Amino acid sequence: MIPRNQLALRLLLSISILVAPALGQQTSPPAKAAADAHHDFDFELGTWHTHLTRLDHPLTGSTTWLTYDGTSFIRPLMDGRANLVELSVKGPAGTIEGISLRLYNPQSRQWSLNFASIRGGTLGTPTVGEFKNGRGEFYDQEEFNSRMILVRNIFTDIQPDSYRFEQSFSADGGKTWELNWIAVDTRIKDDAK
Repeated sequence: MIPRNQLALRLLLSISILVAPALGQQTSPPAKAAADAHHDFDFELGTWHTHLTRLDHPLTGSTTWLTYDGTSFIRPLMDGRANLVELSVKGPAGTIEGISLRLYNPQSRQWSLNFASIRGGTLGTPTVGEFKNGRGEFYDQEEFNSRMILVRNIFTDIQPDSYRFEQSFSADGGKTWELNWIAVDTRIKDDAK
């Protein structure tokens, strides 16, 4: 049996061992708020040469790729919290003209990307997502050829004068993805920011 005074001393020693480090610690300043993500697309503002390849007839087993070249013009709207992309490319298979209206949601800190082609005349289902570690990923679920699929848009290889955009479809809930659209954009030098 431990005498009472030794028990009290051991208890005090144990408490001091537990409390001493906390007393000596300085509190660190509060974590800095994350940078405002409404500047995520600033890299893309301006005029770009767009080299586009797209898979003919996605989700059918097609291996035929079609090639186009043209321009993309991206301008800011609403003090950078939105932007508008105008795409015009031509190739042996014809012309693709469209716009993408991108809107920033400050509550979710995410973007919605809303595309419309000149043929369709309406905005499609928006892909929604964000940039992390220099890569933008955006997803949606939409109908394609009478069935629901997942759509993924990715921005990668972002440099001051070039970047890559890819679109993929998944018909199996995201287990596998089929790449169907690749755009490699190179800044037109006369328009450098």
